[in-house]
Amino acid sequence: MAIPKSKTSGRTAAVINGSNGSNPEGESVFNAFRQWGYLEGDLDPLGFLRPRATPELQIEGEYAREARAIYSSTIGVEINHIYSPERRRWIYERMESEPQPEDQQRILDLLIRADIFEQVMQQRYLGSKRFSLEGVTALIPLVDELLETGSRLGACELVMGMSHRGRLNVMAHVARRPTEEIFAGFEDVDPRSVLGSGDVKYHMGATGEYTTRSGNKVHIHLVSNPSHLEAVDPVTVGRSRAKQDRAGEGGREKYLPLLVHGDAAFAGQGILAETMNYADLPGYTVGGTIHVIVNNLLGFTTSYLEEHSTRFAACIARRQSIPIFHVNGEDVDAVVRVARLATEYRYQFGTDVVIDLIGYRRHGHSEVDDPTVTQPLLYKKIKEHPPLWEIYADDIGATDAPARAAAIKAEFEAAQKGAGKVTKKPLMRDLPKYWDQYYGGLHKPEYELETGVSTEELAELTNRLAAYPEGFHIHPKVKKLLEQRAEMGTGKRPVDYGMAEALAFASLVKAGIPVRLSGQDSRRGTFNQRHSVLVDIENENEYVPLENIAPGQARCGIHNSTLSEPGVLGFEYGYSRDYPEALVLWEAQFGDFVNVAQAIIDQFISAGEAKWNLLSGVVLLLPHGYEGQGPEHSSARIERFLQLAAKHNIQIAQPSNAAQYFHLLRRQALRHWRKPLVVFTPKSMLRHPDASSPIADFTQKNFQNVIPDTEIGEADRILVCTGKIGHELRAERKKRKDTSTAIVFLEQLYPFPEQELTAEFARHGNDGDIVWVQEEPANMGALFNMLPRLQRIAGNRHVLSVKRSSSASPATGSAKAHEVEQKTLLTLAFTTKG
Repeated sequence: MAIPKSKTSGRTAAVINGSNGSNPEGESVFNAFRQWGYLEGDLDPLGFLRPRATPELQIEGEYAREARAIYSSTIGVEINHIYSPERRRWIYERMESEPQPEDQQRILDLLIRADIFEQVMQQRYLGSKRFSLEGVTALIPLVDELLETGSRLGACELVMGMSHRGRLNVMAHVARRPTEEIFAGFEDVDPRSVLGSGDVKYHMGATGEYTTRSGNKVHIHLVSNPSHLEAVDPVTVGRSRAKQDRAGEGGREKYLPLLVHGDAAFAGQGILAETMNYADLPGYTVGGTIHVIVNNLLGFTTSYLEEHSTRFAACIARRQSIPIFHVNGEDVDAVVRVARLATEYRYQFGTDVVIDLIGYRRHGHSEVDDPTVTQPLLYKKIKEHPPLWEIYADDIGATDAPARAAAIKAEFEAAQKGAGKVTKKPLMRDLPKYWDQYYGGLHKPEYELETGVSTEELAELTNRLAAYPEGFHIHPKVKKLLEQRAEMGTGKRPVDYGMAEALAFASLVKAGIPVRLSGQDSRRGTFNQRHSVLVDIENENEYVPLENIAPGQARCGIHNSTLSEPGVLGFEYGYSRDYPEALVLWEAQFGDFVNVAQAIIDQFISAGEAKWNLLSGVVLLLPHGYEGQGPEHSSARIERFLQLAAKHNIQIAQPSNAAQYFHLLRRQALRHWRKPLVVFTPKSMLRHPDASSPIADFTQKNFQNVIPDTEIGEADRILVCTGKIGHELRAERKKRKDTSTAIVFLEQLYPFPEQELTAEFARHGNDGDIVWVQEEPANMGALFNMLPRLQRIAGNRHVLSVKRSSSASPATGSAKAHEVEQKTLLTLAFTTKG
């Protein structure tokens, strides 16, 4: 049945003008519908989401009929929460003007292609999961208009994130990948080509070129995603920001982000709220993301009545001052009109926009699922409901539509036959040129390079880092810190971690390598160690020394993030994907806070290369160390990262002194082997003399995967450790006047530096026991990973371990109990025997 289209007369202009008081009756009526009209809208093609009677709209008369036709039609506008009258008025004016005629023949062709594509896959690959778009195929003409309008306003690329529903359709009709490639994903391939790697077809990314109605070319970038719904949101936004930053001026207009959501996920997944929350913040904004909810009013087997407490899934977006357009997915002209309006709004005001595209799901959650078990009445109605292209063809009187559908079906069937000849899964994307000089795979020794900096350059960098403008009213404590740093950089005082990091960043931006760091309170630093931004105590003006190192230097951005882990880490991972030459870092306030972002780590950071052949050099800074601060502020969960480590997918390190941290950061930026780096950073040792380094160590060639013990030769016992415990072991050895125990720092936990460690063991003889010492409980830390590795290279030596007892909690909540445990660890390290 055809849906009646919204019709307006020219009289609405007089109503708008009535805001000056000349037409109070019309203005009053229209204001009521502007605020509440969407609640009585005709928004659900199947009629299950019934219009809600609203007392404010129980109005009769000529103005009411006209206002109802605009605001309680197949478009519902929800904008009461927008605080700007100018922005609300902008929407009113466009809603109350005559809709422009649409290219209905183009729309019909897109609808036929979208539906027939799904039908051919259903017939040819019965029983295979494909997550059909049928029921909301209006998404394809929606994106078509978004690209038409966006390209007119400056867009050259669409950066698109979406989940699995409709993804294959988008690959074919938006990314414009050859359908043979897509069908090949359903065919059998040589299993040896994908053993232990790859991903299912509806998670893969895609790139392509789209030609708009006006003939403009827009590059399409569909971001790879996992099944963890909405996890792709911050990644897409981060990638968009990186592309925009690369482009410089005009980047916000050139790169347009689009996120496509399911209704249940939009309402239910917190990472979406986190992503929208930082949309307008300077460190994260992309000039507005367009959000499209592909709203089936159903999540797997769960009705929309059980999905959210609000009337619409989109209502969570009301926390932002952005418009929400609800639209009936079977009034396709209205869908296209909303797409145009939303895109123009994004370019006009630079904010997010939400389109709630309401339709249905023709099949089960996947095509192997039977939805009649849980929604029998709904699916009885869906079974009798014609496909959208047939409805639209009847609406516009396109009598040739069946013949056009038959021709398109023949085209897809021919492509499907050709897919059977494919012997290898196709890679449906092309990488940007800026990835040409970077590589992944297994580590090779030839990838290494020197990271040291001369004393002369270190002094020059120090001079800039310790300076601030004349007349700048600096805080006395910060002034003293800068004076100390000036001494550090010139060799008069050992260098601590904060200054080591500043020197690393400064040396990189001077060399043209951008640096981006974000995290909670990262500008000052959780432990008062960074002070990257100086604040004038009289007017709160800011000065950033790292932005004033040298003329023509690279960008340095250090941002306080929102109070979010997965949303911000996902953003930084995405940023690193499209700015490979930059050093991109995310810092946890305490290391264990990274637990909240586990999905981003599991699905993207550790597995992205294996699943999608996509590299990243993102750095995670995770404060770690047992200091009596309780279960939540001790462990960054070393064991979890080691469990994820395989085939050199990530790097895991715990630099035990400031110079090592300096070399590690520079190595990550300068080396073209692009792998995520997980760094367990210190807390109490940030300024400790034992972990500080002489300036000469910054001129050494490179990062040491293993720090040898040069004080001990032949040893009865070799203690192997990482991080803070090593310094405590050295102090204990000195107290004991022990001259037969060597202490070796394992700085890089993965990839495991077997050759360096084997050579170090050989320096200490062949008979001494090897003891792995850790602060963490036996069921945590690196123990499970290190023991078999140490046993393999130990030769005839015994391999022992010293650790806390297994525990359900990472650490005790008692500072005194911690002290007792720590003393016991140190004693056992020097007395345990094989």
